Amino acid sequence: MASIVDKIKEIEAEMARTQKNKATSYHLGTLKAKLAKLRKELITPTSGSSGGGGVGFDVAKTGVARIGFVGFPSVGKSTLMSKLTGTFSAVAAYEFTTLTTVPGVLQYKGAKIQILDLPGIVEGAKDGRGRGRQVIAVARTCSLIYLVLDVLKPLTHKKIIETELEGFGIRLNKKPPNIYFKKKEKGGINMTNTVPLTYLDLDQVKAVLSEYKIHNADINFKCDATVDDLIDVIEGRIYIPAIYVLNKIDQISIEELDLVYKIPHAVPISAHHEWNFDELLEKMWEYLNLIRIYTKPKGQLPDYSAPVVLRSSLCTVEDFCNSIHRGIVKQFKYALVWGSSAKHQPQKVGLSHVLADEDVVQLVKQ
Repeated sequence: MASIVDKIKEIEAEMARTQKNKATSYHLGTLKAKLAKLRKELITPTSGSSGGGGVGFDVAKTGVARIGFVGFPSVGKSTLMSKLTGTFSAVAAYEFTTLTTVPGVLQYKGAKIQILDLPGIVEGAKDGRGRGRQVIAVARTCSLIYLVLDVLKPLTHKKIIETELEGFGIRLNKKPPNIYFKKKEKGGINMTNTVPLTYLDLDQVKAVLSEYKIHNADINFKCDATVDDLIDVIEGRIYIPAIYVLNKIDQISIEELDLVYKIPHAVPISAHHEWNFDELLEKMWEYLNLIRIYTKPKGQLPDYSAPVVLRSSLCTVEDFCNSIHRGIVKQFKYALVWGSSAKHQPQKVGLSHVLADEDVVQLVKQ
């Protein structure tokens, strides 16, 4: 492990020494690719390594979405989680109280959402310090990340945690770059772009790809991409929405609270006094992009107590059927839909119809 960390430090030092200009951009691009490769090696432990994956870190996924609580030790993650879910995670006024992943389930608007209290992140986790590696590996599987920060020192902590997560290939509140990339057997590198590229040229792209031993690929840039964007696409980086939860607002003044509200993606709360939980949950729902669909048995009123919760990216009638039971699609004849996605009430639709939030659906089988 030490050798990889040393290599990372050497490359970082060389990048810091190198001046940024047009002549060095090729060299910096290859260094960035090398750095990304080494970071990836650091998180994927070799099969023969001793010590296993760490007790208590593999948690079975339940519910429609998974939220990870990431933050420094003792910023109130466990208190917030136990107030939200009723799950007990050891709470104490000293650092490193939680040592394994503690799962809980939050019920909100009829949806079951799994919440994971991850152990405190230490600075240098991306370089293999502490339990940071396993913590961030679990964070990669989450649909949303709550970065829990102490409102008295939010920006220093925020910067450190963001750097740690970026080092592990997690991009927070960013959209994936619009780049089409596909490896092939032969034919060399075929590069096309639909917009002018100001940061990259063919030689730089080839240099980065050769670092990954890719010599045959089709790549199409539909945005003005940087070297980092290209590496993100090759590495298969993960883009996760994040909410900055600024805890302990009971310790600051109203004027300071007004300033805190100007931080983007942030929700100030007090876990101890349960202040502002409603805004936190509303923002969570918005960032998770979930929609509720109500079922209506024939000749009965719609069942508003137990909605079927779907992702807004996967919300066709077929997705709705599959989320109830895989076998329904085979017997499906048509569906009747009431709600904002229907042109008239009710509308007779097929499997490809896209549903909207709070639609009512009645399935008709063959």
